[in-house]
Amino acid sequence: MDMSTAGDTGLLETLQHEVAVFARRAEQTRLGGVGQVRNSMDRAAYLLLNRLDKEGPMGVKALAASMGIDSSTVTRQVAPLVDTGLVKRTSHPEDGRAVVLQLSPRGLARLDEVRTSRQELMAQLTQDWEPQEREQFCALLTRFNTALSARQSGQAVPPAES
Repeated sequence: MDMSTAGDTGLLETLQHEVAVFARRAEQTRLGGVGQVRNSMDRAAYLLLNRLDKEGPMGVKALAASMGIDSSTVTRQVAPLVDTGLVKRTSHPEDGRAVVLQLSPRGLARLDEVRTSRQELMAQLTQDWEPQEREQFCALLTRFNTALSARQSGQAVPPAES
């Protein structure tokens, strides 16, 4: 523990406890949205589909690198998405031998349905929050996740933006 955190032992204890409770509750509910869509897509599938939607078609290695996981994990996680028609395998436009993963129209529709449901859940959970509280929570959670990701990949934790 460095000098900047030495006096915060009680606060750090509360923080680690609340993160543990959050992780358990998030996994239990999978923060899966509301209504019929609730819990209808696991975390791995959601994150893979979301990444393909945001970044476009890519190979397994590129997808794994962008998500910070290994290629074998992506291959295993994407197989059921291909089987159910949410992701399609296509030939790379410049190198026909290479395979590219692409969100199918059905996959995009399904992702939009799940996103909408999850956004509704977030709206319900924070309905009594002020807009700036939502913004602050989102900014802090993004910063926390960025620090976790950097630590996992062995990079230095990025400094806070002023």
